Amino acid sequence: MPKVLISDKLSPAAVEIFRKRGIEVDLKPGLSPADLRAIIADYDGLAIRSATKVTKELLEAATNLKVVGRAGIGVDNVDVKSATARGVVVMNTPHGNTITTAEHAIAMMFALARQLPEASASTKAGKWEKNRFMGVEVTAKTLGLIGCGNIGSIVADRAVGLKMRVLAYDPYLSEKRALELGVEKADLDTVLTRADFITLHTPLTDATRNILSAAALAKTKKGVRVINCARGGLVDEKALADAIKSGHVAGAALDVFEIEPAIESPLFALENVVCTPHLGASTAEAQENVALQVAEQMSDFLLTGAVTNAINMASVSAEDAPRLKPYLELARLLGTFAGQLTQAREGMLRKVTVEFEGQAAALNTRPLTAAALAGLMSPLMEGVNMVNAAVIARDHGIDVAETVHDRASEYQTLIRLTIETDQMVRSVSGTLFAGSKPRIVEIKGIKVEADFAPHMLYVTNQDKPGFIGRFGATLAGAGINIATFHLGRAEQGGDAICLVSVDEPVPQPVLDMVQTLPLVMQATPLAF
Repeated sequence: MPKVLISDKLSPAAVEIFRKRGIEVDLKPGLSPADLRAIIADYDGLAIRSATKVTKELLEAATNLKVVGRAGIGVDNVDVKSATARGVVVMNTPHGNTITTAEHAIAMMFALARQLPEASASTKAGKWEKNRFMGVEVTAKTLGLIGCGNIGSIVADRAVGLKMRVLAYDPYLSEKRALELGVEKADLDTVLTRADFITLHTPLTDATRNILSAAALAKTKKGVRVINCARGGLVDEKALADAIKSGHVAGAALDVFEIEPAIESPLFALENVVCTPHLGASTAEAQENVALQVAEQMSDFLLTGAVTNAINMASVSAEDAPRLKPYLELARLLGTFAGQLTQAREGMLRKVTVEFEGQAAALNTRPLTAAALAGLMSPLMEGVNMVNAAVIARDHGIDVAETVHDRASEYQTLIRLTIETDQMVRSVSGTLFAGSKPRIVEIKGIKVEADFAPHMLYVTNQDKPGFIGRFGATLAGAGINIATFHLGRAEQGGDAICLVSVDEPVPQPVLDMVQTLPLVMQATPLAF
């Protein structure tokens, strides 16, 4: 039974989801980093919010961990690179609190435009300073979006409804999507120079850190107002404070800060600055939604292999997971087969091509390619799985290509794996027999039909009389029983392949004997 630890406060309904799905769950919020490291090895899954820091050190202690689920959007409290290297899936819930966060950004814009917090405090203090608080309308003003993804697009929709002009800077925003949203796609400088209000909705990365720096703020229109409900660190807080003091920036509204909890900031003493304690996702609906969503996603992954909203792995829906399962196994076995045949003397692995024909061509092929890569590299290096295979391939300079053939295939479904080193090219193809049983159908262009077996022996030889007798006699003399025997050849008298399954691993002395037989060019043991 899978076991999950919830280390931050989540809705009791999330705990109930895990239990109803047959997953053992422990709720232990508030653990110190040391206490968390001491127990994490017992768990297959870790469900968190923003308080738990999933560091490299924690992941090194998490020897059984398979998935980290973040109830929320941001995963800057997770060392995704280290998780990927260790083969741990990192999931988030990008849609559970999108509306709540977008609404908070709009609320902050209104509060900033009409100076609502200061006006409220003044009135409650017994003053009636009607002439002190002169606001601005948002109608017909230009809203500049930095980031137009899940949350930014909702903010854009609400802003268009408020009769605002919307400029959007987002490298991933297509012209078609911008047209659908009713926004103008623009570069960053255009947003900075034209916007009356600027709101940020982008992750915190090396590229976006301090995207509103002193230099960027200097490019903005005088009197601009800045809203940040995304991530602390996107705005240089000192530079923003200086720009407000100088009068260049009219005000700011921030829900997030570079250091949290934010107990001090150069912004706190300034008028026309609205600050809230990271409330973007703090509605009853959002808290419930993200908790339920992360529990369902983690349960699906641990029980069925379905991958939803993963940061570091291709998604596999719960509906697709059962259908993909035999194809994933076929891809993994083909990769393992090719990986065991790839010897160091044959040069460095340079390129991997995975081709799909027939029914396989209509599937979600990214997970299948990941499975093939994991199988291929596992015999060559430790710690490779579907999560980190693509990253490891990239880090080793291996070019990976997918080809989907829209053509009739000799088989109902076919996956072909071709590997290239600087010295050779080798391919192996497989199909599913009876819809679920993986079978080899071609090796190096030579037709050989064989089922995968736990122990196999792959032999290449010259197609001449005498080989089969000597080979069989050698194994028999060593007391090794042949379970199945499969042959294939390129042409009469040319190169041939012999693929046999045996009842036990072939000892090295017997391999040496086979290797020295007349007509034999290569003898390689295989294990699956």
